[in-house]
Amino acid sequence: MKTRRDFLKQAGSVGAIGISKTLFPSWMPRLAFRSPEMQSGAPGDVLVSVFLRGGTDGLSAVIPFGEGSNYYDQRPTLAVPEPGSNYFTAVDLDGFFGFHPGLASLKPIYDAGSLAVVHAAGSTDSSRSHFDAMLFMEHGTPGDKGVTTGWIGRHLQSTAWQNNSPFRAVGMGAMLQDSLRGPVSSLSLRSIADFHLRGREDELARMQQTLAQLYRIEAPPDEIGRQASLVFDTMTVLQALNAVEYQPSSGAVYPDTEFGMGLRQIAQLIKANVGLEVACVDFGGWDTHENQGTDGGAFSNMIGELGQGLAAFNTDLGDAMNGVSLVTMSEFGRRVEENASAGTDHGHGNFMLLMGGGIEGGQVYSNWPTLDPRALDDGDLAITTDYRDVLAEIVQNRLMNPALDQVFPNHTITPLGLVRPR
Repeated sequence: MKTRRDFLKQAGSVGAIGISKTLFPSWMPRLAFRSPEMQSGAPGDVLVSVFLRGGTDGLSAVIPFGEGSNYYDQRPTLAVPEPGSNYFTAVDLDGFFGFHPGLASLKPIYDAGSLAVVHAAGSTDSSRSHFDAMLFMEHGTPGDKGVTTGWIGRHLQSTAWQNNSPFRAVGMGAMLQDSLRGPVSSLSLRSIADFHLRGREDELARMQQTLAQLYRIEAPPDEIGRQASLVFDTMTVLQALNAVEYQPSSGAVYPDTEFGMGLRQIAQLIKANVGLEVACVDFGGWDTHENQGTDGGAFSNMIGELGQGLAAFNTDLGDAMNGVSLVTMSEFGRRVEENASAGTDHGHGNFMLLMGGGIEGGQVYSNWPTLDPRALDDGDLAITTDYRDVLAEIVQNRLMNPALDQVFPNHTITPLGLVRPR
């Protein structure tokens, strides 16, 4: 009994059930469950949060070609040419900003009014430490390390409704995202496909039998029995959701990468209507200090993967995107001036993408500070839009949660008009 209770206690506190390799194989998704008192009934959009880890170069993703020499003189090898100047040019958005060619697949979504860009956005904390900047951004409290919960975790805690689905909040990846941390536990999945041992259902049945013995589910109902029921409810859903056989709709083609698989499985969970409210997926590798590349190279490949993944997600969900709000963010941008290693160093201001049926799309929103050397923030693009204001509009208008003082404590929200009320 002590072993089972200790097991459940650790599972609930860290969002991981695979705490012992002798009990569970390494592929086992990390599962965490909320209390049985919670009731279902979420009225808002599904939030999909995409974190670009490493500090992506927003000035190469969304190019301010209208800046002229202020941009091109500081990036002699990395600048993306203005639209129409040669075969590899920025994709014009509004006559001043343009997408990197790798994001060209998002232009039709932008033109249709379902995708917006926010530029010169980010966290107000000046840290150039990846660890600190990511932590502050995911906690929603720039500069304050005293807060231990994430902004999404506080959103889930403060909603007027509760949702008893084990799939209320899902983090795709190797570890639970800090933004999800809080009293309402979240489910962390490496892969639905891995859950099935890629077809080895006999091994899956053996693992289930081990779990049944561990929980002793025939025992009288108690907290352990209720937790056991949630475990098996979750496993039943995962068995039905066979990612290996899943066919995206409308010919959508996801990148054959971890990021692409994450988006694909989130789409599958949304379509399955299993109670998903929030999904987080990471895309790392954006710390391009050396040989960043513009036409070819690491950055070009990653930005193309981002564009392909988001476009496939939009195509796959189709009309269901009317009930989805997707947002991208990164801990900080890169410096305006390229370095001597044909890369860019840690900067400040950056871009965000918003995609979904409730987005006031077809625009680049920015109180643009310019790249005039006198307007830079210690060599960086200055931040004129607090990323929390962007997220707050999604939380209030699309997730139907007015408790912004709890989600983003000690911050006065500035309305932006980027998100329509649901």
